[in-house]
Amino acid sequence: MSIFGSMKTAVSGMSAQANRLSTVSDNIANANTVGYKAVSTSFSSLVLPSSSGNYNSGGVQTSVRQAISQQGDISYTTSAYDLAISGDGFFIVESADGTPVLTRAGDFSVDSDGNLVNSAGYTLMGYSYDSGVPAVVVNGFDGLVPVNVAQSGLSAIASTSAYFSGNLNSEATVVTDTTTLPSANTSGVTDDTQKMSLVAYDSLGATVQYDYYFTKTGVTTDASGAVTGSTWEVAVYRNADAATGGTTSFPYSSSAVSVATLSFDADGQLTSATDTDIVDPVTAKTITMDYSDFTQLASDFSATGSADGQAASAVSSVSIGTDGVVSVSYANGTTKSLYQIPLATVASPDNLTLLSGNVYTANGMSGVTVTGFPQTNGLGSIQSGALESSNVDLAGELTEMIEAQRSYTANSKVFQTGSDIMDVLVNLKR
Repeated sequence: MSIFGSMKTAVSGMSAQANRLSTVSDNIANANTVGYKAVSTSFSSLVLPSSSGNYNSGGVQTSVRQAISQQGDISYTTSAYDLAISGDGFFIVESADGTPVLTRAGDFSVDSDGNLVNSAGYTLMGYSYDSGVPAVVVNGFDGLVPVNVAQSGLSAIASTSAYFSGNLNSEATVVTDTTTLPSANTSGVTDDTQKMSLVAYDSLGATVQYDYYFTKTGVTTDASGAVTGSTWEVAVYRNADAATGGTTSFPYSSSAVSVATLSFDADGQLTSATDTDIVDPVTAKTITMDYSDFTQLASDFSATGSADGQAASAVSSVSIGTDGVVSVSYANGTTKSLYQIPLATVASPDNLTLLSGNVYTANGMSGVTVTGFPQTNGLGSIQSGALESSNVDLAGELTEMIEAQRSYTANSKVFQTGSDIMDVLVNLKR
């Protein structure tokens, strides 16, 4: 046994307890840091070769363990931009130099440019709806843009699609005189024609009303005289072009913007619909019509429908759903999706590399980053108006501190005892 060896062992013990005390101090200092994950010190022994009659003391070494995968408590706030993840996953944020990293700290607020930035200065990233419903890039951060919620002034969206659904009375009379069909745009139509109207929007958000006329134009039968099918004409006109001062809207000052043919089988189910698009020469817009839910049964005429788009309206609020969709609500009650916030994960979250600002990067130990939308593929959900608290247990950390102090003191006594023995040896020469 070497006296120097015992002293070196005591030094390694003091160093290990100092590391332990460092993790404790870090945890206590960040007990109130949003999304902070506690770190702990793990000890392992160092053994030197020894004989049965001569023991060589080794020492101890430490490694730091992270509790990143451990969920912290969720507390609710009054800000809709505070975000917490319930379950697995990390927000993808970007540093000032454009480097994407991961974090659980969702204390976001709006900066001067309208971007969502957390207290550490990292910008929240998401996929934009500018080109339609976004698709996630599972193995990278391509396509991500800063989530910007600066929506002011008025916004208008032109209609691009509409639908009508309902029932056309199978017992309606077939109109054979083509001069009385709505598509002929003469002075009037027969009583067997049914009329409905629908409101759409132009690119400036102005309302455009369309008048729809449904007229039965034909019936097909087999050799026995049984009905095998029927056809209907749907003529659409701009309401602004309707005749005024008379008892009918006909004749319109312009031709029909759409004349479609609906075909039904013997069971009253729609089999085909041709030339259904509305092509408006005034708004220069095309509206795709959907009549697929129409039936033709022996019941009164009924219809309901709607068109997409939005009238000119001011922004009233911005909301973030559990699926990560950032939506803006307008004063007229309509909503529009702006972004979808993805989440990222790795195979071993506890082995991520921790950086300043409570952010993480992937490495060889953690595995590669996989990106997905919330509530898919095992990823958690996003809670707006909430924050994930630190998962530090203060009572446990204070206990760790006392244990580290006692162990450090005991190791120092071993060192001091070795030093005293060395003094005895040195004094033997005197």
